[in-house]
Amino acid sequence: MLNCVFEDGAQVLLRHVTADTIIIKDGKILLVKRTGKLLESGKWALAGGFMDRDETIAEAATREVMEETGWKIKDLTLLRINDRPNRPMEDRQNIEFVHFATAIEKIGKADAESSEQKWFDLDKLPPAEEIAFDHADNIELYKKYLKTPFGLPVIG
Repeated sequence: MLNCVFEDGAQVLLRHVTADTIIIKDGKILLVKRTGKLLESGKWALAGGFMDRDETIAEAATREVMEETGWKIKDLTLLRINDRPNRPMEDRQNIEFVHFATAIEKIGKADAESSEQKWFDLDKLPPAEEIAFDHADNIELYKKYLKTPFGLPVIG
C-alpha cells in the first residue's frame, strides 16, 4: 500500500484510482471470475483495475477490458464515480470510475487475472455474495438506469 510520509513523521495512506466497466452485448453482461492471487478471488467481477500513470480514465477502462476479456468496446459511458471510503473489501480505499460499454469484437485473450469470463442475462446474475467488492451495486445501478434514465455520472 502506498503512503506519504511527511517531515514530521506523519503518514497518510493514498487512495488509488480504478476503472471498471459493465460490458454489454445483446442484453447480456460479461463478468470475469477473479483468480486465486487477487483480493476477492473466486468471485465474479466487472472487468477493471488500476489506472496507470499518464493515461486517461477512458483509456484505463478500455485497456482493462481488453486485458481481462480480449474484447474491444465502443460507446464507453461514465455511470458512477464511487468515492466512498468505506467500500467493502477495499484495503486501499480505491476511488472507482464505473463505466458501461458495448462489446463489439473479441480480438484477444484474457490475462491471468481472471480464470473465466461468462455472459449473464441481466436478470440471471450470480448472487450478490458471489460478486466481488460492491460490483453488484454498480450492476443494479445500471439496471435502474436502463429502466428510467437519470443524469450521469452518479457521485458516491
